[in-house]
Amino acid sequence: MADAEDFCPHLDSIGEVTKEDLILKSKGTCESCGVGGPNLWACLQDGCQSVGCGESYADHSTLHAQSKKHNLTVNLTTFRVWCYTCEKEVFLDPQAPPASQTTSPRLSHRDFPSPAHPLKSVPIAVGDDGESESDEDDIKPRGLTGMKNIGNSCYMNAALQALSNCPPLTQFFLECGGLVRTDKKPALCKSYQKLVSELWHKKRPSYVVPSSLYHGIKLINPLFRGYSQQDTQEFLRCLMDQLHEELKEPILPENQEQEEEERDDQREGERGGTAEEDFLSCDSEPDNDAYMHCSSRSCSPHPVESISKHSSTPPRSSPLRTAHSYVLKKAQVLSGGKKRSEVRYRSVISDIFDGSILSLVQCLTCDRVSTTIETFQDLSLPIPGKEDLAKLHSTIHQSTVIKAGTCGDSYAAQGWLAFVMDYIRRFVVSCIPSWFWGPMITLEDCLAAFFAADELKGDNMYSCERCKKLRNGVKYCKVLRLPEVLCIHLKRFRHEVMYSFKIGSHVSFPLEGLNLRPFLAKECVSRITTYDLLAVICHHGSASSGHYISYCQNVINGQWYEFDDQYVTEVHETVVQNAEAYVLFYRKSSEEAERERQKVVSLAAMKESGLLQFYISREWLNKFNTFAEPGPISNQSFLCAHGGIPPNKYHYIDDLVVILPQSVWEYLYNRFGGGPAVNHLYVCSICQVEIEALAKRRKTEIDTFIKLNKAFQAEEAPSVIYCISMQWFREWEAFVKAKDSDPPGPIDNSKVALTKSSGHVQLKQGADYGQISEETWNYLLNIYGGGPEIAIRQTVAQYQDPEHLHGEQKIEAETRAG
Repeated sequence: MADAEDFCPHLDSIGEVTKEDLILKSKGTCESCGVGGPNLWACLQDGCQSVGCGESYADHSTLHAQSKKHNLTVNLTTFRVWCYTCEKEVFLDPQAPPASQTTSPRLSHRDFPSPAHPLKSVPIAVGDDGESESDEDDIKPRGLTGMKNIGNSCYMNAALQALSNCPPLTQFFLECGGLVRTDKKPALCKSYQKLVSELWHKKRPSYVVPSSLYHGIKLINPLFRGYSQQDTQEFLRCLMDQLHEELKEPILPENQEQEEEERDDQREGERGGTAEEDFLSCDSEPDNDAYMHCSSRSCSPHPVESISKHSSTPPRSSPLRTAHSYVLKKAQVLSGGKKRSEVRYRSVISDIFDGSILSLVQCLTCDRVSTTIETFQDLSLPIPGKEDLAKLHSTIHQSTVIKAGTCGDSYAAQGWLAFVMDYIRRFVVSCIPSWFWGPMITLEDCLAAFFAADELKGDNMYSCERCKKLRNGVKYCKVLRLPEVLCIHLKRFRHEVMYSFKIGSHVSFPLEGLNLRPFLAKECVSRITTYDLLAVICHHGSASSGHYISYCQNVINGQWYEFDDQYVTEVHETVVQNAEAYVLFYRKSSEEAERERQKVVSLAAMKESGLLQFYISREWLNKFNTFAEPGPISNQSFLCAHGGIPPNKYHYIDDLVVILPQSVWEYLYNRFGGGPAVNHLYVCSICQVEIEALAKRRKTEIDTFIKLNKAFQAEEAPSVIYCISMQWFREWEAFVKAKDSDPPGPIDNSKVALTKSSGHVQLKQGADYGQISEETWNYLLNIYGGGPEIAIRQTVAQYQDPEHLHGEQKIEAETRAG
C-alpha cells in the first residue's frame, strides 16, 4: 500500500482516456513544432487534447503545462505519468508502489521508460495477441501444416519444412516481424515471413500453397524456373543467400574493432611454446580478406558503473561539429575512396547458420604454415568408402603426419559406454558379409573424412612462398567458430561427364549429442560443442529422378513428424534414425541456456519498486530466448554511431526494442556483456543533419552532371572527348540515385585504359566506357580524384545507342556511348 505522503492529490483532474486514445496520439506530432515521436507527451487534464515534444526537442509539453497550469502528463512511448506540481512520477494504479528513490541528478523524470512489452520466455508456440489458448491447442501443436506440391516442388517443400523447424529462425520471423523490412526485390523475406506465419498459426489449415515464395525464388535463380526436379541443397543455399541479402545490416566499425580485439586477445592469450602451439601460430599468414561474420563468444562484462556514462540527454550538434564531419567524409572520399571490402554485414541468417573454418597448409621442408579463415553456412561432407573407412579407423588412436593436434586426437572418445557400444557395433558388422549390409558408416566418419589431413605431393604439390619452390605439404582444416544451427550436407550425388549416380550407403547419425570437439581448432571461440538433431531431409530415388521428404522434431511436444508435401504424419524416432539422410540440421544443445532463461523470467515476474528500466534490442532478446550462445548484447541494432535512434528507424522503434526492469538488465549485462546501456530514446540530430547534407550532395552532383551533359550533347562536333569507365560510372549513378549508401571511390579507368611504353594512355579496344565532356570530367575528378585521364581528340564523334550504357535505369541526360 502506498504511503499517504506519496499520494498525488491531482489525479482527480484526469479526464476520461483510454490506451487506444494514447496509442493514436503517439502516432501524431507535437502541436507546436510538428516533430514526431518517440517520447511525445500528452496532457491528461480533463478536456485537454494537447500533445507536445519532450526535452529531446523544444519541450513544448512542459511549456504547455506551465502556461495552462495543467498538472499531469503521460509519455506516449512508455505510458508513464508525471505530475508537474508534485514533481514526481505518479502511479495510476492504487496498488502500484510509487518510486521510492529521490530524483537522480543525472537523469530527469523523462528518462524512466516503462515496459511497453512484457518480457516473456519465447517458445515457438506463443499465443496470438488477443487470443487465448484452448485445450485443443495443447493437444494439437502448431507447425504441423503441410505444403502442396505445385509441380515437382517437393525439393522446396522438404527444405522449407526443415527450416521452419529451426526454432531460432522461425522465432525471429514470428516475434521480430517488424525487423523484416527490405526494399530489395523480390522481397523474399516477406514471402517467407508470411509462409512461417501460416505454418505456425493457431488456426492452421491442413496444408498451404507456397506460391509466392515459389515464384520469388524463380525470379532470383533461373535454375528453378520450369517444373523439373531440382536439388534441395541448392535451393537452400539460394534461399538463405537471398534472405541474408535482403535482411543484412552493416556492422558498426567500433563493433568490428571490438570483435577483432577480442579474437586477437584470445589467440594471444592461448599462444605458448609447445610444438602444437608453434605450429598454429608461428609463421602464420592469415588471409586478411577472410573473416568471421560474427563472434559467438560473449564479451567480458563491463563494470556496472559504466551504465551511468550513457547520458539520457542527446548530444548537442553544432554547425562546427557538423561541418567538420562532412569535410572529413569528403576528404576520405578524395584520398581513400570507397572501401567496400572493409564493410561487414550481418543478418539473422548469418547469426544462426554461419560458422568459420581455419584452413592450414604446412610445407614439410621449411615447416612454414599459411592460414586462411573461411566462413561456411553448411558443411558438405564426403561419404567414405571401404578403403577410406579403414584408413580413418586405423588412425583413431594414432597421430597423423602433421605436428599439431589432428582430427583423430579425440575422435570417438565420448566415454566408456560409447566405446562399448561402438565395439559391439563393429563386431556385429564384421560378422555379417559386406555384400549383405555394406560398411557401417557414421556421421562422425563423414566428419573425420572431411577434416582429415590431405597430403600435397606429386601433381598436387604445394607452392611454398618461403622456399619459392613446389614442395610436399600437408593441408587440413579445423573449426574456428561453431554455428548456432549446423547444416550438414552429405554428398550423395556424383556427376561425371557422361553420367550421374547416387551413393545410397546408409549413414547413421545421432539424434542427440553430436560432438564436434574433436574437430575444433585450439583458437575456437565456441564453448558449446554438442548438437541435437532438428530436422533431416531425405531423397528417395536415383540421381535422375526421385522424391524429397523431411523428418522434423516439433519444438512444442518433442515428437518427430514426417513431412511429405501436404501430408504430415507422426513417426517414431527409429524411423528417423533409419532414414537415408541427405541434409541434416543440428542445433546446439545447452541446459545452461535454459536455466538462464528461466532465471530471467523469474526476475521479470518480480515487481520491484524504484528501479530504472532499460531498452534492449528485441532481436538480441530473441537470440537469448532461442540460442545456446547468444553472444554479447547488441543494442547497436537500433542505435546509430552517436548513440541515438537513426531517423529512418524511429517510426518503427517499438518493433526494435523491449523494455526491461533494472534487475533483468543487470543480470543479462553482467552475464553477456555488450551494450550499450540505454535508458532513454531520442532521434539523433547529428544523423539527421548528415542525411540532409547527403541528400543535398546527391542532388547537386546529379543536377550538375545533367546540366553539363546536356550541353555536351548539344555540341555537334566536340574537339575533345573524355572517356570514363562505365563500371565506375554505374557505381556513381547508384550513389546519386540513393540506391547505394556509399559513394564510389576514386575514378578507376584502369580497366579501360592501355598505357604504351612511351607513357601515352589510350583507350582499350572493346572497353566498356562512356563519353563525357571535358567540363564533366573535371567536375567529377575534382570530387573523387582518380584516373588515368583518357582523352580522344577528334573532329567527329562516333555515336552508339545509349541503351548500351545503362539498360533500363538511365540518368536523364545520357553520356555518349563509345
